[in-house]
Amino acid sequence: MLKCQKCGKTYEKFRMLCECGGLLDVLVGFRESFESLLNEKYLDVRRYLNFLPINENFLPKLILPITPTVEKEIENVKVLFKLEYLMPSGSFKDRGSYVTIAKLKEEGIKEISLDSSGNAAISFALFGKAEGIKVHVFIPERTSEGKKRVLKLLGAEVHEIKGLRMDVHWKAREFKGAFYISHWYNPYFLEGTKIAAYEIFEQVGEVDYVLVPTGSGTLFLGLYKGFKELNNFGKVKMPKLIAVQAEGYESLCKRSKRKSKLAEGIAIPEPPRKEQMLKALKETKGFCISVGDREIDKAISDLISMGFLVEPTSAVVFAAFKKLLERDEFEKDSKVLLPLTGSSLKVI
Repeated sequence: MLKCQKCGKTYEKFRMLCECGGLLDVLVGFRESFESLLNEKYLDVRRYLNFLPINENFLPKLILPITPTVEKEIENVKVLFKLEYLMPSGSFKDRGSYVTIAKLKEEGIKEISLDSSGNAAISFALFGKAEGIKVHVFIPERTSEGKKRVLKLLGAEVHEIKGLRMDVHWKAREFKGAFYISHWYNPYFLEGTKIAAYEIFEQVGEVDYVLVPTGSGTLFLGLYKGFKELNNFGKVKMPKLIAVQAEGYESLCKRSKRKSKLAEGIAIPEPPRKEQMLKALKETKGFCISVGDREIDKAISDLISMGFLVEPTSAVVFAAFKKLLERDEFEKDSKVLLPLTGSSLKVI
């Protein structure tokens, strides 16, 4: 069931927004224990099906892996790199697409449209190709040529838009003839991204800090939701969430006059779920930090030297980690989670 944040109206069928224009949330409640809900015969996304609001009769053909978490000790801090870029389409967006596609199949929807900086578009195009769903993707004209090539390979109908990321968004919303599923609004997308928190808990237990690349907030709010559910199960304390944003596109902290050109995936100055993110920061005693291109470029080099082939947007978390390390933000032996969200192989 979906419930409007603004007026409280509920819906059974899949939709993006309430009739009043308010954002929608998925209502879920668990009466059984965490252990009894796990589907232990699987070591992939199906392990967590009982935590997801989807019908098993409409599961996507593509099965998502449980991504590995690599631990490295850096100056007495345990840094946990969650390798989300190893998902089938090369980004964490596959988690949200998995749940969304299941709902689209249940509703019998065969043609969709969305706006994206590239990763969400590629993810939905991949799932669409497997499911016979036509996918219209609206992307910024400046999107990397590598991502454009992948989209064409997957058979997506690509609409390149001149202007800012928000211009792309409004062009996609105005498009007629397809069901609009922007991950900015899509309540089911967060149900997919929350599963990363479940995996992390099973891999490493509790974590103290989580640094998340944050533009629209689909991973940030998904991880918040996942850890909140685990907290309700009595499994973990809530970690401190740190939203990492790109200079010039900050929505959760003071906006810089400089503008990042590298972190295209989070260049979203006015995300629809901004108030939700601010509440999550307050509840977890977290905060926002932004990084610039010089710091991102150095972080990319550092991550590659460690064997992590990630795109610039992914590198913002390591750039922020290094800034916070210099400020002595982390206690000795604390566990700091850094999700590495997208592969560099799509931007070459």
